[in-house]
Amino acid sequence: MLDMECLASVLKPTNETLNFWTHFIPLLLFLSKFCHLFFLSGRDVPFHHPWLLPLWCYASGVLLTFAMSCTAHVFSCLSLRLRAAFFYLDYASISYYGFGSTVAYYYYLLPGLSLLDARVMTPYVQQRLGWHVDCTGLIAAYRALVLPVAFVLAVTCTVACCKSRTDWCSYPFALRTFVFIMPLSMACPIMLESWLFDLRGENPTLFLHFYRRYFWLVVAAFFNVSKIPERIQPGLFDIIGHSHQLFHIFTFLSIYDQVYYVEEGLRQFLKAPPDAPTFLGTVGYMLLLVVCLGLVIKKFLSSAEFCSKK
Repeated sequence: MLDMECLASVLKPTNETLNFWTHFIPLLLFLSKFCHLFFLSGRDVPFHHPWLLPLWCYASGVLLTFAMSCTAHVFSCLSLRLRAAFFYLDYASISYYGFGSTVAYYYYLLPGLSLLDARVMTPYVQQRLGWHVDCTGLIAAYRALVLPVAFVLAVTCTVACCKSRTDWCSYPFALRTFVFIMPLSMACPIMLESWLFDLRGENPTLFLHFYRRYFWLVVAAFFNVSKIPERIQPGLFDIIGHSHQLFHIFTFLSIYDQVYYVEEGLRQFLKAPPDAPTFLGTVGYMLLLVVCLGLVIKKFLSSAEFCSKK
């Protein structure tokens, strides 16, 4: 009965109503977008082809994070334990999405960067810095470590977010914002590419949508930490316009831009694909991450200390 009341609340004017709709509508938009990419794009590549495995990882992350956010907000009025469980799942889905993004970057975007091409970087370093260094080994080491490091980061971020719901954390929203930003560091090569090379000229789609995405993320982080405008005028924005709704809107815009440049990266990848992504190197990683995140959530739910209202 209480579950039905929670579902019915999405049509009532409460402080959670627009928290739900500001992510449910994007969920439907992205579901439509990915259905088009997989099944209606007109490409000769079928939806189950190994070349599309990184896209499946990325799409599952995007859709899951919006779905879990909606679920957490709809059922936030249940018992403290269930409320905590849904928000733990929400944090885990964000980490899952962050790792899925890294998988897509790894296969679709990073191979096209001059920064990660030893044939370009070795003479570049020699000409600019005068260092006679063969960059082959460094670049190979980076490529080998990207996914394992991103995996560990995803699990660590989930642990930190879950711990932020305890009384020891004085600034939970600031901590969660910082933790959510951490996986974005995996996109640093794209930023460095724009500083060292003519990314704007070589790949204007990536340049525009990449930097606009990070602008939206900065704006989203500002609202999430500052709690503006409700901090300025308490009570006025309880139903419409409070900071968490704005946070939702700007995170949606950031992912909307990300989808564009991931899709562009896929197009470039399909023109001259290197070795096909493997199941273990894509979906296998994602499944292992699900298991690890599930163990993290189980650990936190077993302790009453971690079932607070924060």
